[in-house]
Amino acid sequence: MSDVKKVTAAKPKLGGAIYTAPLGTTLPTDATSGLDMAFKPLGYVSEDGLTNELAMESEKIKAWGGDIVMVAQTEKTDAFTYVLIESLNVDVLKEVFGPDNVEGDLSTGISVKANSKELPNRVLVVETVLKGGIVKRMVIPNAATSSLGEIVYKDDEVVGYGLTVDGLPDENGNTHYEYIKAKGETE
Repeated sequence: MSDVKKVTAAKPKLGGAIYTAPLGTTLPTDATSGLDMAFKPLGYVSEDGLTNELAMESEKIKAWGGDIVMVAQTEKTDAFTYVLIESLNVDVLKEVFGPDNVEGDLSTGISVKANSKELPNRVLVVETVLKGGIVKRMVIPNAATSSLGEIVYKDDEVVGYGLTVDGLPDENGNTHYEYIKAKGETE
């Protein structure tokens, strides 16, 4: 039977929703335990939120005479798209330009180098709060940036960095994990 109480929407966790850490960082295995200290928050995300495109392509195999006898999966992707809007956050700049291309802080001055160096793969964690205070955590154990968006400098828009990140298979063949839990009184 249908249950309207199981329909939900997602909001970012208070204090930030997307966290980044180097590959090899200890991954969370549930929805509520604390993150390893290596995770850095990437701050506000644009009002469009985060999109997860879990896509599959296949090829229909036909037998002589035209009957379809098999559907063969030829590709499966797991991509996450979002716009980081804390353009003065050093961790955001490192996420976009690479950790070796950003130095300093706001008080001493920030130096950013844009070049063709490949961005390192890393771990991403996305934390959301669903209707009724239910928490959902997505863990991308091997995240690779596959696309960067245009950066717009304009009077009536925030400076934002659009990223598309692909979840690559981990040692178990999984591209991301999801953990969902009703928040208890003591948490």
